[in-house]
Amino acid sequence: MAARRLGGSSWQQAVSLSRRCCLPGRAREHYRCSSSSTALGKTVDNSEVTQEEIVLPRRKTWDKLAVLQTLASTVRRDPTAAHYMFQDDPYLMPKNAASSRLFALSKESGRNVAKYIIKQFPQYFDKISAEPDVPCLMPEFLTPQIEGVSEEALKERIHLRMVKESVDLFDQLVQAGTPVSLETTNSLLDLLCFYGDAESTPEKEEEIKEDLEEPGVNVAEQKAPKRQIQRGSQSSGSRWRENNNAERIFKIMPERNAHSYCTMIRGMVKHGAFAKAYDMYIDLLNERHKADVHTFNALITAAPYLKERFLERWELAKNGLPCENIPDQRTPWTEVFLNHMAQQKVQPNLLTFNAVLKTLRRCGGVGRSMSLLVIKEMEALDIEPSLATYDHLLFIFYRGAELFPSSILSEVLDDVENRSFTPQDPDDANFFATAMQACCDLKDIKLAYRLNKAMEKGDNWKFLDMDRLNAYWSKFFSLLCMMEQIDVVLKWYKEAFSSLFYPTPKNILDLLQALDAGNHLEAIPSVWEDVKQLGFSRRQDLLEELLSLMSRDQHPEEVQLAFAKCAEDIKAAHEQTGREQAPLEWTGSALGHVALLFSRAGRTQDAWNMMERFQKINRIPTEQVMDEFLNCAKQTSCPDEAIKLVKLAASLGLPSAEKLKSRTEKEFELSEEQRKTLESIKSDSDSSDSDSDSDSDRD
Repeated sequence: MAARRLGGSSWQQAVSLSRRCCLPGRAREHYRCSSSSTALGKTVDNSEVTQEEIVLPRRKTWDKLAVLQTLASTVRRDPTAAHYMFQDDPYLMPKNAASSRLFALSKESGRNVAKYIIKQFPQYFDKISAEPDVPCLMPEFLTPQIEGVSEEALKERIHLRMVKESVDLFDQLVQAGTPVSLETTNSLLDLLCFYGDAESTPEKEEEIKEDLEEPGVNVAEQKAPKRQIQRGSQSSGSRWRENNNAERIFKIMPERNAHSYCTMIRGMVKHGAFAKAYDMYIDLLNERHKADVHTFNALITAAPYLKERFLERWELAKNGLPCENIPDQRTPWTEVFLNHMAQQKVQPNLLTFNAVLKTLRRCGGVGRSMSLLVIKEMEALDIEPSLATYDHLLFIFYRGAELFPSSILSEVLDDVENRSFTPQDPDDANFFATAMQACCDLKDIKLAYRLNKAMEKGDNWKFLDMDRLNAYWSKFFSLLCMMEQIDVVLKWYKEAFSSLFYPTPKNILDLLQALDAGNHLEAIPSVWEDVKQLGFSRRQDLLEELLSLMSRDQHPEEVQLAFAKCAEDIKAAHEQTGREQAPLEWTGSALGHVALLFSRAGRTQDAWNMMERFQKINRIPTEQVMDEFLNCAKQTSCPDEAIKLVKLAASLGLPSAEKLKSRTEKEFELSEEQRKTLESIKSDSDSSDSDSDSDSDRD
C-alpha cells in the first residue's frame, strides 16, 4: 500500500485522490495522515505536512429536456418518412404541397374549434380530474370569477382578453363615478390597441395575418395593405376605425402618461392609421413625455407609408420629422442616426435596427447606400444581428433586375453558418427562403450548399414551417438541377422527396431537363410514378415534356417497354373523366408521341388507334412522326401498315403523302394487289388539282 502511494503516474495520483474523497470520516483522516511522503519516497513528520484541501464540485443542474435532447441527437432523419406533422394519420397522408397545406390548416382549425367550444360552453367542462394532477397542464379558467362592477372585475376581464365586456364594465365604472386607476386604464388601452377594438377570437387573429404583405410577419408588426397609395391615408383594409373605443377612452382619461401615448401610437401603426400615429407622436412631444424604444420601432416601420419619395422616407425614419437635406455620408454615423432617439436618450435595440432596414427595403437606391452603414452601427453598439437583419439586407441587394456580387451573401453566410439562432424578430423566419432565392438568382451552387449546411446547424431548421420549407427546397432543387451532375441531383431527389418537401411542377420540369442533359432518360418511368403520386398527371406541360423526351430517340427494348407503359398511363389520363374532371384535349404532338412509343414497343394496334385519332380530332401529324411510323413498319416488315399510313396521309391532305408513297414502293416487298391498292391512293390535293384542271378545260 505504501509503495503504491510513493510513486506512479499522475493518473494513479488522481485515482488515489478520488479514493480519499470516498473514505468515511475516521478512515479518511487516517489516510491523510499516513499518506504524507516526498517524491523520493522518504517519510516526514506529520506535523510538518501541509494537509491538502479537497474541494468537491457543486452539483450540476440539468435542463428538464437534457435527456430527451441527448437522445434526439443520436437519431437522424429518415429520408423515406413523411414530415412528423403528418404521421398521426397515415390514411390522410398528403401527397403534394396543396394537400399538405390543407392538412396543416385542418389541424389548426380543429384546435380553434376546440378553443371556441370550451369558451362558449364552459358549463360542459367544469369537471376536471387528472392523475397525477399537474397544475401547469390544466386548462385555464376562461370565465370571470369576480362578479359586480369593480376595478378588480375589470382587471380580470382584461386579463381574459374579453374586449367587449371590458369596455362595457369600464363605461359602467365611469358612469357610476368610480375612478379607474391609470394603470388599469392603460391595460385596457393595451387590449384595445392590440385587437383593433374587436373581440379576441381565433378568426380575428387569422384575419389580421391574411392582410400582411409578407409571410411570417407578426401581428404586432403589421404593414399597410398594398392598396394604400395616398400619403397617410387609410385603405379599405384598415382595422382602425374613426373614433373607436380606444380613442374615446383615451380622450376621457383625466390623466395620461407616456405609456398611454405609446400604446395608442403602436396600435395605430399596427392597424394602418399611420398619419394619426405621427400626430399622436407630436402630442406626446408637446406633453413633454418620452417614447420608449418599441414606439420608435413602430414609427420607423410606418415611415415608408407616409412619404412617396425614397429620400423623404429615409429622412422621416432617421430624424423622426421631415428635414431639408440628408447629411453628408462622411459625417460620423452616430451623430445623425435617429436623432430623436438620441435626444430622448432611448437606447436602440435589435428590433430598432431591423425596423430601419425594413424601411430601407422601400427606399430604392437610398436603401442600398445606407443599409451597410446600419450594419456597421450595430457592430459599433455591440448588437448582434438576427436572421431578420440579414433577411432585410439580402432583400435590399438581391431583389429586382440588378443583382449585386455574391460577396455580400458570402459575408452573411460567414456569420450565419457558425451560429445556432433563436427567434428574436417575427421576420427571422423569412431568411432562409430569401437567401436561397438569392443563391438561385446568382446561380451559385457553392453558396447554396453553405446555406443548407447553416440551416441544418442546431435548431435553425425550426425557422422553416411547411410553406417556407417547400419554397426553400423547391428553389434549392431547381438550382441543383441547373448546376449539378445528374447523379448528385438524383441523390438529393431521393433523400428530399416527400420527406422534406413536395416537388412543384416546375421542379419536375427541371428534373426532366437535368435527366436530358445527363443522358439519363431511362429514369423517366420512376419520375412518372412520382408525378402520378403528386397529382400532376393532368398537367399538360408536364405530359408534353415527358412524351417529347421519351419519343425523341430510340432506346433499348426494355426501356421502350417502360416508355410504352408510361404512354398508356398518359393516354388513360387524357381519357379519364369524373364529376369535376373533363377529359384532356389531345394535341397533335402528344398523339404522335404516344403512337411512336406504342409502335416502338411492338404494340402496333394501339399505335394505329392513336394514328386514327388524328382524323377524329382534326389534327395533323408532323412529317417526323409519319417518317418514324413508316420506319417502325419497315422494321416489323408490315407493308399493310405502310399502305394504311399512306392512306391516312392522303386523307389528311399532307404534302408528305407522295413521299411516303414512293418510299413504300421502294422499301417494301409488295404483292400485286398491294401495289394496285397503293397506286389507287390519291391525296386530297391531287383530287382538287384534277377538279381545277377539269374546270379549266370546261371553260
